[in-house]
Amino acid sequence: MAEPDIQTKTRFVAEFPVNASPKILFPYLATASGLSQWFCDDVRYVESQRLNFIWDNENHYAEISSQRLNRGVRFVFLDDQRQPQSDANSLEFTLDSSLVTDEVYLRVTDYSAGHDADEQQEMWEGLIGKLREQVGG
Repeated sequence: MAEPDIQTKTRFVAEFPVNASPKILFPYLATASGLSQWFCDDVRYVESQRLNFIWDNENHYAEISSQRLNRGVRFVFLDDQRQPQSDANSLEFTLDSSLVTDEVYLRVTDYSAGHDADEQQEMWEGLIGKLREQVGG
């Protein structure tokens, strides 16, 4: 019997300055319509706190595990049967404002398997570039 292929998960954290207020940014991070404009091919609400993220015609179901209006949102990905799993992949967006410079920063915390740190940095820089185009920042 073959050993299961267990991939090591890593936590990728990066901050990106975005020239837009948290009030403008938040809907792009926490709603299906906002996320589908920059983050993946499409996002659909499945039920109350569950969404379906679609990349390359593949469904990836996630649950909103926490949300603070205009501050942040955390998605925890579900298994193939749309059930919670231990050590699940997760994605968190947090908005921070600098009181000194009045700049807004988007902190991305991506907990998942199989990514090279440089690749992940490049991927997120591209995604945040698309987000900036959407919000004009």
